[in-house]
Amino acid sequence: MRLTRPMLALTGAAAVLALAGCGSGGDATAATVPPAATGSLEHLAAEVKCTPNIQIDADELRQAVCKKSKDAAGKFILATFATDRGQREWINGAKDYGGHFLVGRKWVAVGDTTKTVTGLRKTLGGDIEEGTDHSKMGTH
Repeated sequence: MRLTRPMLALTGAAAVLALAGCGSGGDATAATVPPAATGSLEHLAAEVKCTPNIQIDADELRQAVCKKSKDAAGKFILATFATDRGQREWINGAKDYGGHFLVGRKWVAVGDTTKTVTGLRKTLGGDIEEGTDHSKMGTH
């Protein structure tokens, strides 16, 4: 049997996927991240020791600005959502403005720096997503 480039690429991709699932040490980062927190906006804010300044208080979305917590540098936005779909639509729209997003089940924290969201992640858990970086646009 003769191996062609597409077959080699497919075989290589399969090998990489197989090896990725067979690590003996596990992911050290995943081990240090707690399960994603749940609860109201006030509960999540209390977890990171901030007093939320409520900006939006609606049935489908509650949003507040929080200032410096013990584990996070700077201020950040904390938002809770009534539905998963509403949360994803909000995040997708907000990513166009940049920022760093810490995403949990029906909540998100948005900071200007990676340090902010990684600090919050130590307490709240969740997944980090990145917004669009506009700083390099327009440079040639």
